[in-house]
Amino acid sequence: MLEPVQYVLGAGSGALVGFVLGLVGGGGSILAVPLMVYFVGVPNPHLAIGTSAFAVAANAAMGVVSHARAGTVKWRCALMFAGAGVAGAFAGSTAGKAFDGQKLLFLFAIVMVIVGVAMLKGESAGNPDAECNARNAPKVLSAGLGTGAFSGFFGIGGGFLIVPGLMMSTGMPIINAVGSSLVAVTAFGLTTAFNYALSGLVDWPLAFVFIAGGALGGALGARLAKRLSGTTGRLTTIFAILIFAVAGYMLWKSAAAFA
Repeated sequence: MLEPVQYVLGAGSGALVGFVLGLVGGGGSILAVPLMVYFVGVPNPHLAIGTSAFAVAANAAMGVVSHARAGTVKWRCALMFAGAGVAGAFAGSTAGKAFDGQKLLFLFAIVMVIVGVAMLKGESAGNPDAECNARNAPKVLSAGLGTGAFSGFFGIGGGFLIVPGLMMSTGMPIINAVGSSLVAVTAFGLTTAFNYALSGLVDWPLAFVFIAGGALGGALGARLAKRLSGTTGRLTTIFAILIFAVAGYMLWKSAAAFA
């Protein structure tokens, strides 16, 4: 059982993740696990992963509603991708639970570096009329299975993989890939959280205060994003640098734990 102050810190962490998501449009959920471990002070890395997986799924579900209203979700592609990925997420999360917690954090830090590099790269225009059909179904399903396994193993939303996976397998524009990816993020997160919950590795009160903080932070981030719409590229660069800094700290802490 965590201390009351840790739940307050959990709400603050959720607000920070939500704020970043609203401000730069993606990638913020990668901070959930390190915040829970190093800021909130969750003692068990697996408990942090299981709890953050549920919180990320809930925040993604909120995003699905917004994108659905804007008409940016390609539902057939989203459901095909998510359906295949659920099996991968369950297998990946099962493997993650059996993996040493400190080593998992070390690998997680490596993933964060990859995310930071990916955020600094440009994006292609894509085809607004792209759809999922029998011709590209094998690509969509295999991409969903692979990203689902990866997301489940690390207990993260995996949007940084799902978005390019959708774009490469279907040719859709990034705005549609982002909207459609949130369906998969929700499905993968719920699958991972369910698997961890079977082993008692989800702190439900912490998850709900994290979600509440994320909803508030997301609204504030989205409002600020509208005012700073011309500097989105700069904000993404700053966030990538933040990811590198957190990853460096995690690698340093992991190295100390192995010593």
